[in-house]
Amino acid sequence: MKALCCALGALIAATAPALADPLALSLPQGAQQTDSRDTAATDYRMLTGAWNSEGGKSVLLAGTRHDTAWQLPGDATATLDLLNPLRDQISAAGYDILYSCATDACGGFDFRYALDLLPEPEMHVDLGDFRYLVARHGGEWLALTVSRSSQTGFVHLTTLSVGGPEIGNPDAPPRPAPKPGASDTPPAANPDLAQTLETEGHVALDDLAFESGDATLLAGDAASLQALAEYLSTHPEARIVLVGHTDATGALEANVALSEQRAQTVMGLLVSRYRVPAPRLSARGAGWLAPRASNATEAGRESNRRVEAVLLPD
Repeated sequence: MKALCCALGALIAATAPALADPLALSLPQGAQQTDSRDTAATDYRMLTGAWNSEGGKSVLLAGTRHDTAWQLPGDATATLDLLNPLRDQISAAGYDILYSCATDACGGFDFRYALDLLPEPEMHVDLGDFRYLVARHGGEWLALTVSRSSQTGFVHLTTLSVGGPEIGNPDAPPRPAPKPGASDTPPAANPDLAQTLETEGHVALDDLAFESGDATLLAGDAASLQALAEYLSTHPEARIVLVGHTDATGALEANVALSEQRAQTVMGLLVSRYRVPAPRLSARGAGWLAPRASNATEAGRESNRRVEAVLLPD
């Protein structure tokens, strides 16, 4: 696995010399590593087939895990064009491609949220455009996920060096994600967010910020997401619709699509980082149909660019 991970470090510089065998991958010039994490002596359920009503085909592995994420700022490469060169290099290095899929063929929403990826904003997955493959070379396993926003390409690699045979039933579905909170007693929810949700039925997540014209969430503490996750952990019957809004710049259809993509980004972060069960959330886009300020001023337009959490009735 070290040969694989070290070789992937070269992805950030297309002009760097090829690394030693057995693997030397390269991404287009400008790719930047955004996060990297190692986990020793862990188990990991790797998806090896499409998601269906009974779950996803998978294999439970145990070993040393390494996760890395890269971004290609300003890149307009399609996800297929981004994946194919990496796939070819993986195959050439002796890895057997066990499974590969794209978006709906993978299982769409359910498949994506069964993937244990590094969180936003380091790794962004557009629910309408992502690709995945899993490969094996002896005791070395890897899962590669690629996606993109309107302005950025995203690549995520998980490798697992397995000391022994895989564990359990390869057809078993992934284990459910843990509930929010570090103990059996969930932390108390933010009282302001909870009160606003219950008295007004919705609350704006105003500490979230996006790149202009993009669904990529900018870095930040996102205290509102922590508070929303805590609220849901203390209200197990509650369900939330995340509604994206834009200012009135541009055509309505494009803004509705963009606002829904932003809501999906927030939903993905709640699921992957804060462990909110995906069935309790949904995402929609309103475009510029529900302004809360005048679009005649920059301050008003900025106020209108938001994602709101809407509390559904029981």
